Amino acid sequence: MITPTYDWQINTDEPSDDFVKLVKKQKLDDLSARLLWKRQVRTEEDLTTFLNPSLENLHDPFLFYSMSRAVERIRQAVANQEIILIYGDYDADGMTSASIMKTALDEIGAESLVYLPNRFTDGYGPNLDVYKYFIENEGVGLIITVDNGVAGHEAVAYAQESGCDVIITDHHSLPETLPDAYAIIHPEHPDGQYPFKELAGCGVAFKVACALLEYVPSEMLDLVAIGTIADMMSLTDENRVLVKFGLEILKNTERIGLEALLKVAGIESSDITEETIGFQIAPRLNALGRIDDPNPAIELLTGWDEDETRQIAEMIDQKNVERKTIVAEMMQEAESQLDDSPVQFIYQTGWNPGVLGIIAGQLLQKTGKPIVMLSEENGILKGSARSIPAFNIFEALTHHRDLLLAFGGHAQAAGMTFELAKLPEIKAVIADFIKQNKIDMSEKNTLILDDEIALSDMTLETIKSLSQLAPFGQENPKPQFLVSGYQVIQSRAMGQQNAHLKLKIQQDKTQLEAIYFGHGQETLDFEQTAPDLAVTLSVNTWNGNTSVQLMIIDARVEGSQLIDLRNQQNQTQIPENAFIFTNEPENHAIMSEVLVIAETPNDTDALARLEKIVAEHDFTAIYFQNQIKQAYYLTGGGTRDQFAKFYKTIYQYPEFDVRYKLKNLAEFLNIPDILLVKMVQIFEELAFVTIKDGLMTVNQSAAKREISESQIYQALQELVKLQAFFALSPVSDIYHKLKEN
Repeated sequence: MITPTYDWQINTDEPSDDFVKLVKKQKLDDLSARLLWKRQVRTEEDLTTFLNPSLENLHDPFLFYSMSRAVERIRQAVANQEIILIYGDYDADGMTSASIMKTALDEIGAESLVYLPNRFTDGYGPNLDVYKYFIENEGVGLIITVDNGVAGHEAVAYAQESGCDVIITDHHSLPETLPDAYAIIHPEHPDGQYPFKELAGCGVAFKVACALLEYVPSEMLDLVAIGTIADMMSLTDENRVLVKFGLEILKNTERIGLEALLKVAGIESSDITEETIGFQIAPRLNALGRIDDPNPAIELLTGWDEDETRQIAEMIDQKNVERKTIVAEMMQEAESQLDDSPVQFIYQTGWNPGVLGIIAGQLLQKTGKPIVMLSEENGILKGSARSIPAFNIFEALTHHRDLLLAFGGHAQAAGMTFELAKLPEIKAVIADFIKQNKIDMSEKNTLILDDEIALSDMTLETIKSLSQLAPFGQENPKPQFLVSGYQVIQSRAMGQQNAHLKLKIQQDKTQLEAIYFGHGQETLDFEQTAPDLAVTLSVNTWNGNTSVQLMIIDARVEGSQLIDLRNQQNQTQIPENAFIFTNEPENHAIMSEVLVIAETPNDTDALARLEKIVAEHDFTAIYFQNQIKQAYYLTGGGTRDQFAKFYKTIYQYPEFDVRYKLKNLAEFLNIPDILLVKMVQIFEELAFVTIKDGLMTVNQSAAKREISESQIYQALQELVKLQAFFALSPVSDIYHKLKEN
């Protein structure tokens, strides 16, 4: 059954004629002009900045609150030969942030150490025991956090009291009270003036590097691009500049570790895009921190030993394979715990904490509900949450930190640790928040489509023109289009375990292929329904041929989906909660939005009941199995010659045993068994024969009557017509006939 994941909206804003002229001067087409306009690029200045970003557009790093104080303290540490600890995070943003900071400190001659916390032993953010170790055993005099710190009150307070200053550089949501650090570099600092609030942790670290080095170290932008895309930050304003230049640096990177990672991933440097980072590089880096010690990533990103970096790249690639296996197993276990709660709390002892966020995200996509995935150990739950736009999970829990041992994150993604015994209270807090704020938890995420587009307009030239709008990502999404009014030429499952769907569709004379990941079980639904599609455009290269390929984001059907299963053997795609119509009257209310017509009505009463069901309910889908136990539409209702032949034959016998000889008689007369039974019943009704104790006797004195006088005969003729209609008519005709009656 085809069920849309999103609520669709088509952006209908149309550009002015003057703006279209400006865009065409840039050698872009009308479609690009419409998309730019819809992205609020509407003046010549906006257009120039968007299409031709410049490093000169970067904001002054000293607009950050306490940046001057931080830079002065770092330089003082270098001058005094203090050991500086860079304390990062275990994800791709944290890894790149730490690598950027290390590179900048190395350049000014600092003596620095890097530590990325282990998520299994240290947890997220400043860890008191780790701080103690480095201060007491390594002689660290200054700690610089990257991609973390604003929630680390205890550890930061200890360091400051111990004479070790802490400079926090972070971008995560600010708590009500900030740690008492030496300096806090954060784009949203309440006393700051930084104009762009959406920097990733690596972006903040890069701005510190700019301030410290007094120039823009563009050679670090490959790391900024990786961390920014990996952390799914807005690709507007300053991030667009950083990522666009970073992608070009990455294509020609001199980091031998990144070269090795690209090689093991099978990526050609010339093919690198934002999608390469999002789907290939970032998942591999994240995999290391999810299931093992993340610290080798620093050597990979900053080291110059070819053998060592190659070995690290191969190890990281293997960790990514392990991560996929773990996710698949845990996903299956987690799905079994889903229930009707508006916010799903799912936990189990022994789950790998490192992949909980991945699974939460996948379940969010599947269910449309906020998901809190947790691993339990010794009565402590620890994990990650992913939420829908309507429900700000950070806001819901931030005022109840007394229930939590640790908490941090953003509106739609958070990490938390709490006692299992506190779970009922936390659920109650969330229920209260939903009620007080009147949040509609059933509301689907909105999918904004840029335009409706014909298949004939989806060309390689179109893709080339649209590429000028890249890099795509958060707040500058890859162009998304509505496709409708096409025919499905071919529908088949593909991939491992036939998990994905591949379509060949046609509109007028244009044929294109479309891929829909995770929907391989819906081949028949798409083949028969041809739903509206929300798609992006991609390039497919195979055997030296390059063509346009559609990537399906979502699909929807207007009205009821009508699925013909009459000649299908595999019917596993039917939803479990569907209402099943049979000839046995139901004795319960219809609660499902899906109807399965399992059996063809076998009389007018059953037909009337089915018509009433269809008329009174707006089903989202109707599956037509239309099983017929005795197919009279194939035998017909009996011809005059068949009745005459039957009567002539039995007239020769004084008695005929219908219990044991009927089958033989059917073979002799070449009349189907089921029809012959009806003929016997008709003859009995018309008094042509009598049947007693299984013996049929011809009534030779019976009055002459027409076969058509028989009520059984009349009912049989109606049944033949009814069965033929349900067996042979298009399902759309059956539906409309049922609906109109």
